[in-house]
Amino acid sequence: MKNVFVKAQRERGAGTVLTLGLGAVVITMLLGLLFLAQAGVMASRAASAADLAALAAADTARGLASGEPCAVAADVAAKHDAKLTSCTVAGGNVVEVGTELARPFRWGVATGRARAGPPP
Repeated sequence: MKNVFVKAQRERGAGTVLTLGLGAVVITMLLGLLFLAQAGVMASRAASAADLAALAAADTARGLASGEPCAVAADVAAKHDAKLTSCTVAGGNVVEVGTELARPFRWGVATGRARAGPPP
């Protein structure tokens, strides 16, 4: 009987390179998902500030609170780290406001728009 020695090839590191590549892809995808989630949160905060500012301004326009409607809307927006970009008091005590966050997102500004008025 002959002893046959099989020459074993050494590992060349292909698995390591594949694992590092897949890890980089997963991390990149998670960072993209994180940025999308942050943009969603910023947009939600801007929309909430616009909603609350519009409701406060509409109450002021109807006479339920004292002050000037757009000044009240600006105060409410400022309390929510947003600035008032537009404010229009239309007929029937309907108020339309636009807001944007005071701290802009790195790749743009989160904005919100809302309209409020008396109940039907």
